[in-house]
Amino acid sequence: MLKSHLLLLATLSCFIANSQETKDPSFEEIISVSGINNPQLSPDGKTILFQRGSTDWENNRFDTEIWISRNGGTPFQLTNNPEKSSTRPRWSPDGQWIAYLSDRGNKTQIQIMRTEGGEPFEFTSTKNGVNDFRWSPNGNQFAFTQSEDRSKEKKSREDKYGAFSVEDNEYSLRQLWLIDFKPELLGRNWTPQEKEDSTLMASLKPKLLMDSVNFSVNSFEWSPNGKMIAFGHQPDPILISFMKSDISIYDIEEEEYRPLVTNKSVDGLRAWSPDSKSILYSTDLDDSVSNFYKNDRLYRINANGKNDTQLATDFDENIGQLTWNEKGIFGIAWQKTLRPLVRIDPKSGDVEILSTNPSRVFNYSFSKDGSRLVLIGAGDETLGELFTADYPLSSLKQITSSTDQISSWKTAKSEVISWPSEDGAMIEGILHKPQDYDPNKKYPLLVVIHGGPTGISTPSPTPAYVYPMVQWLNKGALVLRPNYRGSAGYGEAFRSLNVENLGVGDAWDVLSGVKYLEEQGIIDGDKVGSMGWSQGGYISAFLTTNSDKFKAISVGAGISNWMTYYVNTDIHPFTRQYLKATPWSNKEIYEKTSPMTNINNAKTPTLIQHGEFDRRVPTPNGYELFQGLQDVGVETKLIIYKGFGHGITKPKERLAAMWHNWQWFSKYIWGEEVEIPE
Repeated sequence: MLKSHLLLLATLSCFIANSQETKDPSFEEIISVSGINNPQLSPDGKTILFQRGSTDWENNRFDTEIWISRNGGTPFQLTNNPEKSSTRPRWSPDGQWIAYLSDRGNKTQIQIMRTEGGEPFEFTSTKNGVNDFRWSPNGNQFAFTQSEDRSKEKKSREDKYGAFSVEDNEYSLRQLWLIDFKPELLGRNWTPQEKEDSTLMASLKPKLLMDSVNFSVNSFEWSPNGKMIAFGHQPDPILISFMKSDISIYDIEEEEYRPLVTNKSVDGLRAWSPDSKSILYSTDLDDSVSNFYKNDRLYRINANGKNDTQLATDFDENIGQLTWNEKGIFGIAWQKTLRPLVRIDPKSGDVEILSTNPSRVFNYSFSKDGSRLVLIGAGDETLGELFTADYPLSSLKQITSSTDQISSWKTAKSEVISWPSEDGAMIEGILHKPQDYDPNKKYPLLVVIHGGPTGISTPSPTPAYVYPMVQWLNKGALVLRPNYRGSAGYGEAFRSLNVENLGVGDAWDVLSGVKYLEEQGIIDGDKVGSMGWSQGGYISAFLTTNSDKFKAISVGAGISNWMTYYVNTDIHPFTRQYLKATPWSNKEIYEKTSPMTNINNAKTPTLIQHGEFDRRVPTPNGYELFQGLQDVGVETKLIIYKGFGHGITKPKERLAAMWHNWQWFSKYIWGEEVEIPE
């Protein structure tokens, strides 16, 4: 009997041990991790809509569909649009209907579905597709935007003069439209007599609210009483025109609009007050020289233009995703590597941090009366999960189980560390360690630098993009992701530290972080690599030509020469604001901060990755660095990902880019020749 019990215990112990065994996930599995976002709580606070992503390897695309949870129950998929995505779900004010955007034909249109389910109806059939939409407060109309139709003008020009383009002039303004919602007519088969009824047919067609205006609508919100639509607009839809954006109000009854906020720099519409008397907006006032790194200023103004009052004056960070209901003004703000939900008192302007559990809130939604909310948030060792709670926030109820996807994997252990940079600035970073980390061992170090520069790195169990960080950890390395000067979450002064000091100060922060870990005795200083995308790629390029600390570097969509960048990019003000000059007014600052200036000092083997049609950091930057490294005899490889802009947005090419980085660092950090699988 005793032997039988011992045998049973041994068997159970073996089963438990085996059930807890974890594996090193493949690159494909990391890329296929499904994330959730955009929660929308029904007006009565009982039902939740949200978006869930998935990876379609066969069709080489990332898919998004809408999911639903009723009364806190297990979520299930609501939409299924093969080879297309469904996004931006919105409840009707009475909670009886769900509207969302999807491309079920050739253009993105508003789709309508009953809350209890059933087949969706394609509600709009606009020529150029719907950009965004909002229900009217009474549920009888939609406001939506679409781009103006310039197809006839374009065809006429091409028929006579062929194809050409004029820089900063090839665009279509986004226009604001209204369309009636008559549910009794959905799916109806029209009789010939009804089709000939011009009054009936006209009531089903959208109405353009403002014709022959010289601006492009970039945002809009109904007033809660349904009498007005506040809208943000800029001279044209070109990216950098946001710096001249203003706010106006359209009066539904009078069918006229009037300007409300017209500062010389950025004015952004944020929310209406619940009583329809005031608007919340952010602005840079007249400051058009520091939009990229200084805090926005938050204001409340009456709809009649009076009582313009600044809020959150003592809060040293930007507050995003703002909502105004009977309980107050709510938003989300970075606080170092935390991202809590915050509340702003509409009268005093004081800001209160509501909770840091979960550690980082991505988005949220309230019920109509503000008594219930849902949010999506993540902790250091979890993926984003959906939670519900009563307001004021008490205990959260978790609705999803996204983290189960990675429960059998060897994932990253994350630790927030800090160190002094060369000029004394305190820098934080995320140090990722393997699950079996040994403090008595010295590890190779891979430094992964975020973009922005106002991005931020945070603890995560599965950090990735095109860098196989989890696999490097499981191979026996450490990964450092520094929040260098300029990063979000640390206040306006910190974000301003690399103004007129790009590259130089950033390199101080990275190199001092490597030095700190080396002094701690936990890394092998002879096996250090660096990489990053966008601004992270630029900093890596700067390190390539200004340091010999690294054994290998990967430059993803990185700037190599600020002058080359300045004349090719689609966001020229970025350079002027950070360097405080054009190449023609201060050549020295462009040379000081450009990786190419010290190309003759380069020694580090460098991989260069770039999207073929990148407008943000155009490909001449990649070719210039590649040719320069070749000329001075440094081992280099340039890979162009066909059909992509600034990001690698399809799974197969992202897999390729991940393999290219694995191959490069395997060779120069571990001395291994790796063949990419056929």
